[in-house]
Amino acid sequence: MQVCEVMTREVETVTPDASLQQAAMAMEAMGVGSLPVCDGRRLVGTVTDRDIVVRGVATGRSPVEMLVREVMTEDVSWAFEQEDAEEVLERMKTLQVRRLAVLDKDKNLVGIVALGDIATEPRAADLREVGEAIAEISEPSRPQK
Repeated sequence: MQVCEVMTREVETVTPDASLQQAAMAMEAMGVGSLPVCDGRRLVGTVTDRDIVVRGVATGRSPVEMLVREVMTEDVSWAFEQEDAEEVLERMKTLQVRRLAVLDKDKNLVGIVALGDIATEPRAADLREVGEAIAEISEPSRPQK
């Protein structure tokens, strides 16, 4: 089963030039904690509620004046829409992430795939694999000794 068969297609995005307030308002309206940052359809980063607070609000600058580009993470992990869902699940385990942006062959954003998308699709992966992924992703990383 390919990622495009289980992903969420209607994805709200934010531009790099949006204010932190605009990004936070969009997150609140949708009940999410992160948004892909796109320049047109091209994925350029991601911004989380934590980014807004720790990299933005904590600096004392105004969230109305501060821009998403100033706090976003540019190094974003993603999957291609034609990739196998089980391979993407393995990547999510390795990266310890619960969702990945999904890109088309031209590297434009076309969706988001979350653990829940894979877990609720009976053909995507067996429950043992999904359970293992959730356990590994949820396990806090431990410092090297």
